[in-house]
Order: sequence, then C-alpha cells, then structure tokens
Amino acid sequence: MIMLGGIVYSIGINYFTIPNFLSEGGIIGLTVIAHYVFDWSPGVVNFVLNMALVLVGYKYLEKKMIVYTIFTVFSSSAILYATEQVGRKLTDDTLLAAIFAGLLVGIGLGMIFRAGGTNGGTTILARMANQFFGWSVGKGMLIIDMIVVAGSVCIIGLDKAMYTVIAVYLGAKAIDFIVEGLDERVAVLIISNSSEEVLHEITTSMSRGLTVLEGRGGYTGANKNVLYIVINKQEIVRLKKIINEIDQNAYVTIHNVHEMIGKGFKAA
Repeated sequence: MIMLGGIVYSIGINYFTIPNFLSEGGIIGLTVIAHYVFDWSPGVVNFVLNMALVLVGYKYLEKKMIVYTIFTVFSSSAILYATEQVGRKLTDDTLLAAIFAGLLVGIGLGMIFRAGGTNGGTTILARMANQFFGWSVGKGMLIIDMIVVAGSVCIIGLDKAMYTVIAVYLGAKAIDFIVEGLDERVAVLIISNSSEEVLHEITTSMSRGLTVLEGRGGYTGANKNVLYIVINKQEIVRLKKIINEIDQNAYVTIHNVHEMIGKGFKAA
C-alpha cells in the first residue's frame, strides 16, 4: 500500500503540481520550489531533505515508525524520481490542476498513513514543535505547511499560491477520508427518562453494547442514567429513530471520534 500510495502521490506532483507551476505544503513544497529555482530533481531533493530530518529527529519517533518512515521516504522518492521524465501537463486550467493535485497527493499520503508509514519531514518537525513549544502535532503540521506555502509566493506568485492553498486543503480532507474511511465513528450521549427501554432496544435491534453512566441533574438534583455508545456514522439515523420512538424528549449529543484505542479496536 505504501508503494501504491507513492505512485498516486507522484502522479499528483509530476502531472498536476509541477506542470502548472503550483506548490505544496511541507517538505514536498520545498522540493518543488527547489525544482523551480535550481532545476533540481524533486525525487532526489525529497530524499535528501527527509533523510536529513529523520537523522536529526529520530529520537522523537518510535523504532517501528522510523523503519516505516525510511521505507516510505525511499520508495516515494524513488517513484517520484522515476516519474519525473514522463510527467506531462494534463490540463491548462489551474483550478482543475489544484483540485486534482490536492486529491491525488492526499489520497497517496492517506494510503501511506493507513499502511503505517509517515511522510517523514513534516511529521518529524511537528513532533519537535510539540516537544519544544507544546503544539499539537496537527497544529505543527498545519503551521509548517502554511509557512512553506507563504514562502512560495515569492517564486510562484500570489495567484498560484492561493491555488496551492486549495490543493493543500483538499489534500488534508482526502487524507482524513482515506485514513478514517467509511468506518468513521461518532460518540453519542443519551439522557432519557426511559433509559432502560432505550438501552434494551439498542442492544436488541442494533446489537450494540452501551455504557451506563450515573448522572445527576445540576438544577433538579435528580439522578438519571446516561447512556454512552460509539457507532458508525451510517448508524446515526437508525439510532435517532429508536430514541425518538421511545422518548421524544430525550437529550442527545453526538461527537466525532478521532481515534479509538483498546480491545477490539487497536493497541494503545
């Protein structure tokens, strides 16, 4: 999957980003800018920069992740290098190029992430920012990407940089979709005067387990059971229907779940 992700990722760069004079975020953005300014090979520059950062920031990664990162950097850089000479401009429409560049790069990176690899440089820099400045990894990656895109304005111009922002945004959304897939989960809290009936109906008709929490009303002081369940997004409509049929006055909150760790899901 890492190899296939590298192919998709390289097509986005060599067929849409570079031929249309766009850029990218993170380390690949720097390699694209180096190509525009010095005519250096994106594959070679991508490999050198990422491996340098792996050596500098190896202590911020687990050993298993280091192995995956090195393999990912090597394979993606090799594919990027191999497809440089066959890259061609498929469209003259800059907006279309930005859309497809973002989607292909995002899908490629998403496949790499789903297989356990990382994109190397940006991830390591984000972890270093977390260590020294207390930033979240997500915040660190976003800031690094925006700094690279902002710096590219001097080379590709403001219009192209704004198109690049579109590509980076679409890429981030594509990564989320590939990594989370259709298995995206939501957490639901249910407060109902008929909690036992709701509990019984969900466990029997949906074959889902729930957690029962003891709650107390802040105003009334009345004790109530609070039901907690994590389900697929596709099951929300069915869950709402069950709750509505039993208690139309039930209080329900729904939250996106970004990650689940534990037995039946994945190891901590």
